[in-house]
Amino acid sequence: MGNMDVKRKTSMKALTIGLLAILFFAACSGNHDYSPKPRGYYRIVFPKKEYRPYISNYPFTFLYPTYAVIELDKKKGQPKKLLNMQDLLNMQFPQFNGTLHLSYETITSKKVFDELVEDARKFAFKHTVKATSIDEGIIKYPDRKVYGIYYAIDGNAASSVQFYLTDSVHSYLRGALYFNSQPRLDSIQPVLNFVKKDVDVMIKSFRWKH
Repeated sequence: MGNMDVKRKTSMKALTIGLLAILFFAACSGNHDYSPKPRGYYRIVFPKKEYRPYISNYPFTFLYPTYAVIELDKKKGQPKKLLNMQDLLNMQFPQFNGTLHLSYETITSKKVFDELVEDARKFAFKHTVKATSIDEGIIKYPDRKVYGIYYAIDGNAASSVQFYLTDSVHSYLRGALYFNSQPRLDSIQPVLNFVKKDVDVMIKSFRWKH
C-alpha cells in the first residue's frame, strides 16, 4: 500500500506540474498582441505617356500608347485584306497584364444597329453583381460623326471600362477593358487610372475614314 501511495502522489505531482506549465505558457502567449500584416503590392513603374496613330485597313484610326500592342484576335486567324462582318482586335498592355478588347462590325440595317447598342448595354450591366456602381457617359463628336456611350464600372468587377463608338449608319466599334488577374480594385486602381487615360485619348482622337 505504501508503494501505491507513493506512485499515486508522484503521478498527481507530475500532472499538477504539467497543468501549471500549460497555463504558464498560455498566459505568456496571451500577453502578445498579434495582427495580420497588411497586404503588400509590387511597386509599379509607369512608362512615359507617348502616343502613335493606329493605321490599318479598318475604316477608322485613333491614337494609342507606344507601350501597347494591337493585334488581331488569335481566335480569328490571320489578318485578312477584306474585313469580316465582325473582327476582333486586342490592344495589349503587356506591362500591366491587361487587354482592351475591340470588336468591329458593319451596320447593315436599323435593326442591326439597335441590337448592337442593346448588346453593349447588356455586356456592361452583366457586371452588376460585382460592381458597386455603373455610370453612363455620352460620347458625342458631331464634326467627326463619332457617337457612343462610355460605361464606367466601379467595384471588383472583371471589366472596369466599356464603351462603343459608331457613326450610326455604317460602322460600330465596341471596347472592353480587362486585366488578366483576380479583380481586386485596391490592387489594380493605380494601373486602372493610368490605362483609363489611354482609353480617353483613344476615344477623343477616334476618327472614321469615310
